[in-house]
Amino acid sequence: MKVWILGIGMGPQHVTAEVASALRSADYVIAAEKSSDDGLLAVRRAVVDAYAPATPVVAVADPARDRSPGLTEPDYARAVADWHAARAQCYADVLRTRGGVAAFLVWGDPALYDSTIRIVEQVKDLGVELDYDVLPGISAPQLLAARHRIVLHEVGRPVHITTGRRLAQAAAAGQDNIVAMLNPDELDLSAVGDWMIWWAANLGAVGEALISGRVCDVVGQIAAARAAARAQAGWVMDVFVVRRI
Repeated sequence: MKVWILGIGMGPQHVTAEVASALRSADYVIAAEKSSDDGLLAVRRAVVDAYAPATPVVAVADPARDRSPGLTEPDYARAVADWHAARAQCYADVLRTRGGVAAFLVWGDPALYDSTIRIVEQVKDLGVELDYDVLPGISAPQLLAARHRIVLHEVGRPVHITTGRRLAQAAAAGQDNIVAMLNPDELDLSAVGDWMIWWAANLGAVGEALISGRVCDVVGQIAAARAAARAQAGWVMDVFVVRRI
């Protein structure tokens, strides 16, 4: 059995020729379905329609995950681990039933804040005999930098990539140039209030928004833009870089 893990950037316009070719070789695509009107599933269907219209999309109901506000780090890690294990079981069931060549379409790039590779490894641990390959896609930080026409780091300086949950921790540890992804609904920017921010939501998709400036000056605009993107698209996925000035 063969599995492709394919980075699709933010939609059909970002699919590389290499990824398109691999997608056309698949017998079917497996995709999580979070709700009956899942906007991210719709984007994946659009990718398939654009490059492999005869390939069926097998929608798998996404297992519930504990998203309680205020989870401690250990509780959050356990919640994610349980969710991944449940996803692996669902995907294993599909692969055992259908066999052949399957593809997973990964938002952004599979190597950056995505767990599809880990989950496919868990599927193998469940006894499903498969081989898999990974092809890269355009990541959210890449597109963020392009939209704002910036470089993600100063000359010869590092960039620290983390999650919105860990932003304050990174700033307190002395990081002064931070990319944050997977941001929580209640995004707290107070730890970097006097820094510069280049922010974007729903890059390359419905509800795209861009804001830049000193955090203290634009934090209200960001909150409003996040709400507007969610209202327009049914979901919001934002990314930003903050830099101490």
